[in-house]
Amino acid sequence: MLATFFIEVFGAIYTVVRYKMDRVGKLVVAILLLLGVFQLAEYMICESISSPGLTWARIGYVAITLLPPLGISLAMALAGKKSNWQAAVYLACGAFIAYFLVINNSLTGQVCAGNYVIFRAHPASMRLYALYYFGLLALGVYLSLRWRHQTKNVRTKTALLALAIGYMAFIIPTITANLLSPATMAAIPSVMCGFAVLLAITLIGWVLPNGGTLRKGSLSRRPAKS
Repeated sequence: MLATFFIEVFGAIYTVVRYKMDRVGKLVVAILLLLGVFQLAEYMICESISSPGLTWARIGYVAITLLPPLGISLAMALAGKKSNWQAAVYLACGAFIAYFLVINNSLTGQVCAGNYVIFRAHPASMRLYALYYFGLLALGVYLSLRWRHQTKNVRTKTALLALAIGYMAFIIPTITANLLSPATMAAIPSVMCGFAVLLAITLIGWVLPNGGTLRKGSLSRRPAKS
């Protein structure tokens, strides 16, 4: 958990140092930092660092709740797209964040299982949350692949494909782990964010080099949209 945290935080620092903080740069940094925050929350839970109630569990859930909307925003930024319905996505995101922060029984328990953390939550709300979460992840992958076929810019095509692959790189292993070991169903957020280090590597290694804008003094720039 701590090693993954440092990878993601150093990735964010690298992004700030090497790339301009335009729309793409800011979104990549936000995603990397939020992934890191969740890993830190898990570490704090497993190390039994004293905190009132389920503070770290709530912090972790707030972090991961923001990830699907930011992923869609990143796909839009890479493709040069804008959409009015994006506001509804962030409204739903804000509603879930408020729920986890304000409602006492939204999260009811946390258990460190060594390789992952099991979070206990209100069953009915989690079904709705799963629909929100996996629905937006699937939408992000779909939009990335769709917009990839619509653009003629080769580097933009590569960046959008890399983003889609980055998301599938942690969605598919998570589903596979759940099928092989049903006990991990109670730890989906933890298992998923563990595999999400693959997304972090994809963002740094492929999305940014093809979709980001290097700072002054670098050898290349992001090409104009086609």
